[in-house]
This record gives sequence, structure tokens and C-alpha cells, in this order.
Amino acid sequence: MPANVDVKEMDGYLHVTVTGENTPENVLGYLTAVRAACVQRGCPAVLIEENLKGPGLSITKIFDVISKASQGARPGVTIMAYVDVNSEHDRTRMKFAEDVAVNLGISVRVFDSLPDAEQWLRDTLAPPQ
Repeated sequence: MPANVDVKEMDGYLHVTVTGENTPENVLGYLTAVRAACVQRGCPAVLIEENLKGPGLSITKIFDVISKASQGARPGVTIMAYVDVNSEHDRTRMKFAEDVAVNLGISVRVFDSLPDAEQWLRDTLAPPQ
């Protein structure tokens, strides 16, 4: 069953909440849906709040999914904040996912909390003073 993707427009970015089962297909599917939402709304900044059930993906699966997703990320998504709210998932794997994405040209940062991710997005999107 595909992941459920809920998109809310915020001030300057999209807040996407993802629920469902943690499978490579679901992760790739929701990343594709996020890109489509960004393109459709003309909003290249996104906060992804992922709450997928089940064990975390292996390092190999993470690399494969991000490699595939990065091929179509632009145009659409230029800045992404990411929070995995499932406390059972290994945070070091999320850092690995961030590193892979950045090395493939995606501006993404992984956070442990929604408030931290929201603050980073606001600071990043704020015009210089």
C-alpha cells in the first residue's frame, strides 16, 4: 500500500507529512509526490515529516532510493528539511541519507525535531539583512 502524503502550504515552504509502511517503494513514491507538489505550487522549499512504520531501510536501500529520487529532484525541490519522527529508526542512517543527497546535489538537512527543522527553514529562507 502506498504511503499517505499530506501537503500543507506554510509561509514560504510546504510541510509534508508522510505515513504508511517503511519500504523503498513508499519512500521513492513519496519523494516523487513531494517534487510534484513543489512544482505544482511553485514552492521549492519543503519540510518532510516522515512517520513510516517498520524497520529503517538498510544503507544500500537508502543509497538506491536517494540516487533514484535525486535524478528528478530539480526542477522542483531546491531546499529540504527532513525529520523522521519514528524513534525506532537509526539516526545515523538518516545522517547517511543526508550525506548521499548532498553529494548528489540536493540541499537537504536532517533534524531530530520539527521545531529545529522549521527554524532552519525560516532562517534559510529569510532575506539577508
